[in-house]
Amino acid sequence: MSRQSDVKATELRGYPRSDGRKGIRNVVIVAYLVECAHHVGREIVSNFRGKDVHLIGFPGCFPNEYAQHMMERLCTHPNIGAVLLLSLGCESFNKFSLSRIVAASDRPVATLTIQNNGGTLSTIEDGTAWVGEQLEALKAAETVPMRLDELVVGTVCGGSDGTSGLTGNPAVGRAFDRLVEAGATCIFEETGELIGCEEIMADRATTPGLADELRASVAKAARYYATLGYGSFAPGNADGGLSTIEEKSMGAYAKSGSSPISGIIKPGDIAPTGGLFLMDVVPDGEVRFGFPNISDNAEIVEMIASGCHLTLFVTGRGSVAGSAISPVIKVCANPETYRKLAGDMDVDAGRILEGDATLDEVGTEILTLIMEVARGTKTKSEHLGHREFILTYKSFEPIGPACLPTAA
Repeated sequence: MSRQSDVKATELRGYPRSDGRKGIRNVVIVAYLVECAHHVGREIVSNFRGKDVHLIGFPGCFPNEYAQHMMERLCTHPNIGAVLLLSLGCESFNKFSLSRIVAASDRPVATLTIQNNGGTLSTIEDGTAWVGEQLEALKAAETVPMRLDELVVGTVCGGSDGTSGLTGNPAVGRAFDRLVEAGATCIFEETGELIGCEEIMADRATTPGLADELRASVAKAARYYATLGYGSFAPGNADGGLSTIEEKSMGAYAKSGSSPISGIIKPGDIAPTGGLFLMDVVPDGEVRFGFPNISDNAEIVEMIASGCHLTLFVTGRGSVAGSAISPVIKVCANPETYRKLAGDMDVDAGRILEGDATLDEVGTEILTLIMEVARGTKTKSEHLGHREFILTYKSFEPIGPACLPTAA
């Protein structure tokens, strides 16, 4: 049996959901719907340290279609088992719509409105009781067989340096190629860090129309950053040995591997088939809300909203971030960084630079770890309790048919 056949035949276990997807975790979410409810949510979750109870939320008081859509996707993610919504009571977020959508997904959902629930202490007490009941009920949840082609994996890179494009990113690309061949869905980003790579991406598009959309998405990002007056190139990148956005882009591009690109999605879109997809995270229209993603965590959240069961995070300078809802596997590109931050890193891709491993070997290690995490093994960030989350304002237009030729 070939290596690819071995991978394809791998059986996982997942929690079945009513929409046909399966989760690799069974998390209870506490979701605040305005910053004014954040403290209450944090206090509820603090009563469940070490348990699968995660805090997410949207801080804004005024409505935003993107944020509403993202919260709907996040609260019905396959890794979610139950949802507690926290409202102050006078925010503009449509909690009724969100509650209906979660209920329609056959998940337990409750809404506590602080202004109607007696304030901070009583809401914390009631919320803690409800979450405790759900944790007890979820103990009886059973898993079912899950195929590798049902898995959705994202990748981002952050804290990049001169090693990122030599080791970590291309090693992830090797793992992606094998996942795509096995029928899994793989998502990479970000168009603002792919400037200069549009033509080589276009050459990998499955249709001419998709090739044009790939070029257009990068051109949009270039215009957006030009309007802002700065690009996706931080001082830390330069300190780490990168010289230009084009050099950074080539490294970021490497994590996509070499498989054909099947489509473009935007945050919260669900890929219709297996294959490799580019996520366009740069808002549409005029510059309205500032920098597209103010931290790496914002990109991870967008990956999760598009159904990623887990995310591969490549870093050269180092990162200690994880995420709520879905596990984060951190791939360290720089051997010196790995030695400093070994307690936070899952994969030492820097061994490639020191001649102790090849790209294929590290790619296989990443793939093996993906399957272990999908079976329940905790990542370093999960062990450490990292559950970072951020959601801001954005604005997107629906994708056109040329972006998803596989859906036709």
